[in-house]
Amino acid sequence: MTARHPEHTVAELPAPIPVRELLPWAIFGALLLLIALYLVTAEQGATSVLSGSYLHEFVHDARHLIGVPCH
Repeated sequence: MTARHPEHTVAELPAPIPVRELLPWAIFGALLLLIALYLVTAEQGATSVLSGSYLHEFVHDARHLIGVPCH
């Protein structure tokens, strides 16, 4: 009986993603983050874009959680 030894194989690493392909997604993510930050922190204040108090009530607890006073 002869024992077979498995051949040593080198694991291939995934190819790195070029920065020029990541940059549009990074900009898009940063834009979404800034919009969300504005809606949670500043909306319904002096720079209000939306009318009514629905958005204020929806994010009210989130404002206090991150330390933003709203009233």
